[in-house]
Amino acid sequence: MVRRQGARDEPGEQATSEPAVGGVDYGALHHHLGYVLRRAQIAIFSDLFEAFAALRITLAQYSILVIVDQNPGLFQTQVADALGIKKTNFVAVIVALERRGYVRRTPMAHDRRSYGLYLSDEGQALLRQLNEIAGRHEARLIAAVGTEAYAALFAPLRLIAGLK
Repeated sequence: MVRRQGARDEPGEQATSEPAVGGVDYGALHHHLGYVLRRAQIAIFSDLFEAFAALRITLAQYSILVIVDQNPGLFQTQVADALGIKKTNFVAVIVALERRGYVRRTPMAHDRRSYGLYLSDEGQALLRQLNEIAGRHEARLIAAVGTEAYAALFAPLRLIAGLK
């Protein structure tokens, strides 16, 4: 049973909720994995978003560049599905990356309506820069939680997310 900070049933009994943060008692939210994961995601994404801002790249664009780099020639729908991006939203992001010269959409010989995605030379150079920035970001996370805790997070989170 979770009780408000400082609440006691019997004299001398310890309170069981987490301490207030910034003057706010989060009560049961401190024990909801989804809530804590979401707050951690916001903190992590905010740091990375700020780090990518100078290059005018969003986290979705970075993710697309990584997938396309690792899987040249994938169809747009395959990349969108891999990243969980709605296809209607995905097209606009790809068009923006293509206009900036980072991605090429190449019609597939067997189906001219389907496009394979490839990084341009400029896209590969940009991705190298972004990976360096992301590496420094990950180093900050490791410094914050420690090497062992950082490494231990991946297996259970991949299970929850359905990733292999």
